[in-house]
Amino acid sequence: MKSTTRCSVAAVLACMASAVGAGSAAAVSVPVTLPLESLETVLPVPAPELSTGVPVPVPGAPQAPAHVAGRMLPYGTLPRIPLSSELPGTELGVPVTEPLGESTLGVARAGSEAADLSLATPGASLGAPLSAPRPELYGQPEPVLPEVALLTPSLRGAPAAGVLLS
Repeated sequence: MKSTTRCSVAAVLACMASAVGAGSAAAVSVPVTLPLESLETVLPVPAPELSTGVPVPVPGAPQAPAHVAGRMLPYGTLPRIPLSSELPGTELGVPVTEPLGESTLGVARAGSEAADLSLATPGASLGAPLSAPRPELYGQPEPVLPEVALLTPSLRGAPAAGVLLS
């Protein structure tokens, strides 16, 4: 691959990375309260209360491909794209009634706290089916088996939860 082709591929990837990085904002989540009152017609117990949120992933800037000596294509040809989001807090409240009577004992609550999440999408690194020019072949490349490496996705976060009776 000529150096002009290699430079133009790097320029296109750099433009894509800057365009993705320019639109990033703070991690947010959209609050959602689920209406579960219709369960009271089917079940003989009071309906639970459930409030949670929907995480909104925000893309970050991917790492630029890195040139490695002896390879025609850069490492990280298809870069991993980092995403960040906030795992919203969830709260579930279920009224607890006395088994033999009509009085309520309280409300059993289960909840989780909001936590930050970070995710990186899978990526790939490709090797060309030709080697670098060989001096023993008078500057001609030699056919080789193409190399493919898959970069694994990652997910990081520290969610926490708890249960109480009030």
